[in-house]
Amino acid sequence: MAKMEVKTSLLDNMIGVGDMVLLEPLNEETVINNLKKRFDHSEIYTYIGSVVISVNPYRSLPIYSPEKVEDYRNRNFYELSPHIFALSDEAYRSLRDQDKDQCILITGESGAGKTEASKLVMSYVAAVCGKGAEVNQVKEQLLQSNPVLEAFGNAKTVRNDNSSRFGKYMDIEFDFKGDPLGGVISNYLLEKSRVVKQPRGERNFHVFYQLLSGGSEELLNKLKLERDFSRYNYLSLDSAKVNGVDDAANFRTVRNAMQIVGFMDHEAESVLEVVAAVLKLGNIEFKPESRVNGLDESKIKDKNELKEICELTGIDQSVLERAFSFRTVEAKQEKVSTTLNVAQAYYARDALAKNLYSRLFSWLVNRINESIKAQTKVRKKVMGVLDIYGFEIFENADNSFEQFIINYCNEKLQQIFIELTLKEEQEEYIREGIEWTHIEYFNNAIICDLIENNTNGILAMLDEECLRPGTVTDETFLEKLNQVCATHQHFESRMSKCSRFLNDTSLPHSCFRIQHYAGKVLYQVEGFVDKNNDLLYRDLSQAMWKASHALIKSLFPEGNPAKINLKRPPTAGSQFKASVATLMKNLQTKNPNYIRCIKPNDKKAAHIFNEGLVCHQIRYLGLLENVRVRRAGYAFRQAYEPCLERYKMLCKQTWPHWKGPARAGVEVLFNELEIPVEEYSFGRSKIFIRNPRTLFKLEDLRKQRLEDLATLIQKIYRGWKCRTHFLLMRKSQIVIAAWYRRYAQQKRYQQIKSSALVIQSYIRGWKARKILRELKHQKRCQEAATTIAAYWHGTQVRREYRKFFRANAGKKIYEFTLQRIMQKYFLEMKNKVPSLSPIDKNWPSRPYLFLDSTHKELKRIFHLWRCKKYRDQFTDQQKLIYEEKLEASELFKDKKALYPSSVGQPFQGPYLEINKNPKYKKLKDAIEEKIIIAEVVNKINRANGKSTNRIFLLTNNNLLLADQKSGQIKSEVPLVDVTKVSMSSQNDGFFAIHLKEGSEAASKGDFLFSSDHLIEMATKLYRTTLSQTKQKLNIEISDEFLVQFRQDKVCVKFIQGNQKNGSVPTCKRKNNRLLEVAVP
Repeated sequence: MAKMEVKTSLLDNMIGVGDMVLLEPLNEETVINNLKKRFDHSEIYTYIGSVVISVNPYRSLPIYSPEKVEDYRNRNFYELSPHIFALSDEAYRSLRDQDKDQCILITGESGAGKTEASKLVMSYVAAVCGKGAEVNQVKEQLLQSNPVLEAFGNAKTVRNDNSSRFGKYMDIEFDFKGDPLGGVISNYLLEKSRVVKQPRGERNFHVFYQLLSGGSEELLNKLKLERDFSRYNYLSLDSAKVNGVDDAANFRTVRNAMQIVGFMDHEAESVLEVVAAVLKLGNIEFKPESRVNGLDESKIKDKNELKEICELTGIDQSVLERAFSFRTVEAKQEKVSTTLNVAQAYYARDALAKNLYSRLFSWLVNRINESIKAQTKVRKKVMGVLDIYGFEIFENADNSFEQFIINYCNEKLQQIFIELTLKEEQEEYIREGIEWTHIEYFNNAIICDLIENNTNGILAMLDEECLRPGTVTDETFLEKLNQVCATHQHFESRMSKCSRFLNDTSLPHSCFRIQHYAGKVLYQVEGFVDKNNDLLYRDLSQAMWKASHALIKSLFPEGNPAKINLKRPPTAGSQFKASVATLMKNLQTKNPNYIRCIKPNDKKAAHIFNEGLVCHQIRYLGLLENVRVRRAGYAFRQAYEPCLERYKMLCKQTWPHWKGPARAGVEVLFNELEIPVEEYSFGRSKIFIRNPRTLFKLEDLRKQRLEDLATLIQKIYRGWKCRTHFLLMRKSQIVIAAWYRRYAQQKRYQQIKSSALVIQSYIRGWKARKILRELKHQKRCQEAATTIAAYWHGTQVRREYRKFFRANAGKKIYEFTLQRIMQKYFLEMKNKVPSLSPIDKNWPSRPYLFLDSTHKELKRIFHLWRCKKYRDQFTDQQKLIYEEKLEASELFKDKKALYPSSVGQPFQGPYLEINKNPKYKKLKDAIEEKIIIAEVVNKINRANGKSTNRIFLLTNNNLLLADQKSGQIKSEVPLVDVTKVSMSSQNDGFFAIHLKEGSEAASKGDFLFSSDHLIEMATKLYRTTLSQTKQKLNIEISDEFLVQFRQDKVCVKFIQGNQKNGSVPTCKRKNNRLLEVAVP
């Protein structure tokens, strides 16, 4: 069946322009306005071709739910509105389906949201790739590596509360199915200077605050730390607490993440010990002392901190103290030891702290790599995610060596971005058979060469200056730059570009300026030489190597005296340059995907868009140039099928269905719309549109046509709806009329029937009354005749017997009087009889003495009669209950103190209702007989007197014990093997069941139980045993009796005691021969 499907598209319901390649006109103002318009409508993502622009919203948005993941899964890149999930899906599908290694480059300045973007990419890939226990474990380890690295590598800055102070590149490895196998993390240039000093309004690395806030008292005592931040010189106090950040909860998250990633407990403890040692290093202070030879040396003021550090690290205190006071310089076979003044001692302390933390961070990365690396050696597909610091330009010439290195890295990334973008564009044109025209763009290779050239580059000259003998300062380095680079068009300093002798007064002293691709940056030369040297005195390295702490010892392999290397270690600049070169080489082997992050304001606040700040970022990210490169040839391209599907309604020949090839349909469509031939070109699989105005014209025509189609559909639908409604009304009217006529006839019939019945009833009544009158008349006549006859016969008899009356008068009067008294007595008793309750002992008093025996006999007969009437009301089940109650009375009345409380309680038997409870289905299936008792009892352990819950079951032939949780039968005792039941005379539920010696059930001995329904259980057991064995079960009631436990006879003795569990008796095994039961 043919179907018309209107697909969602980047162009549907577009706020601003979703792809800025289509922006018209193209300039900085329109780019900023477009980003602002989308930002104000919570559209934080915008495309430039395949590049995603992300504006940090500084708030949570409901666009990352599992439903959104499913929306973007396996969808075309331009099919839905711009989103980071679209780029992630495109990269993942290219890797999985086309076997192309991918890399995702995330750039932007601090606070722009790079770290969050990398998390979203990884979470999306984790959500869409395969499932399974092993795959889920790999995904969880990859995701949980983030909290660990963030704790040790991120810090709060004035621009960002969770700023990455290191560059991170993660290679995620996949198998041929697209399931993750593992990963490898590379880190770049940790800002270790932050360990010893932080700018105002910023914090040290998160882990210090998390440890002090979230560590338990026991852990802090073990690490010799206090919870107060002010106790540590390395922690800034003005911003120690960050709003909305729970350091204690984050510490628990980090500990959990380390466990998931694969850190052993002792490894995590060792890491925290190193962190504690770094914190305490900042509290070591020095004082000057003068030696005899006139040289100044330094001494530690308070050695308590040094002592605690040595205890943590396992270093001899004297060795570390000497390393802070002396420096040994080795040259060939000579060693020279010099003292350190206070300034040099503080430098050595800070250098040790920085190196210790930096090496710990590198160790963490390597340790994580060991855990998350792929375990198989099959060929792997790789997706790299690069989260690296963005271009940094600080005000007031605060840019130093770190900013210089960071900006150099961004120059290289911009260079590879332009190269790969042009390459991708050119490859697509060639693939589609479109003529390629050369695109003019700014090539920043000249700036990269200025920095990295091996002979006269800034990094090479910095290394040369560091290695040069003699006095080396930042000023001498700047002089060298002025000599070599003064004529370079992208370098500026106090020396004029044209002449070394003309000063450029627009620059401060001790500064130089580089014209980067993103703009001019002024660098303060102070600290360049020291930071590039990254010098740690050999005495400190050797002291660290002597530590008994395994982790610290492994961090300083150069301290091993057996491996002394007099060669100077590589500088920080040369190491970073080599790392960047390796990174660039790695990126060039992969298919690039770009995410450009933009910070909308410096206040870290939602709904604020600072156009000046955004304009500055647009410039240094090169977004405008990116758009120009993208649209230099054709601004828009689309496959023929979706293009025809989207615009086919604009041509009668293609609407509603085109039967031929999609390309032919697009050609017919464009010819019909009379679009100029120079505005588009046909590729092998895509249509290329040169000018955005042409695309917008197509969109306007489509919008108008959709409105016309909607009107047509509405008209047809309304006509159909009205016709349908009319037919329905007509059908309903016929049905209603038929039903009404039926109802009217039924009602008329009922009225006629009712009238006939009334008439009939009146006639029958008249006839009945007539017959009644006749019968009454006949009866009155008969009664009158009888009365007259009676009076006549009485008169005759009286006349005849009058002569005999006087002789028998006394006897007759006596008999008559006695008869009348008896009649009166019985009539009065009829009204005075008591209730029919058998327990009602009331009886009317005797009226006459001569009726005494009669009165008593009548009372006895009445009581027997009402008892019979009461018994006749009982059902068979009630009779059984009363028989059991009677049996219980005979067994326990005046013998067991618990009996009176049981009289008013009905005997229920199966309290657990095993047949109805699905939990005991297995138990029910195992029992074929009728269950007489099903109750939870406390079974007393024969060895120690402790109790365990068991299900007590009594059937016609057996006594069973089952586990309360599982329902499994534990013991089964035939009733013929039960010989006696023993219990105390006290008010407790404790009883013992004695078993026949030598029986299979008696192998472990007699059973001891405690139950709340003792009287009922003993009575039913007695009656059931009597019924089955025809022998009475012996019920022993005594406060002391013997039970058999295996081969031993044990005396059970009842004593008075205070109960913890209310009325439940407490058992205690005193020895092999005595078990005491404490009852209330």
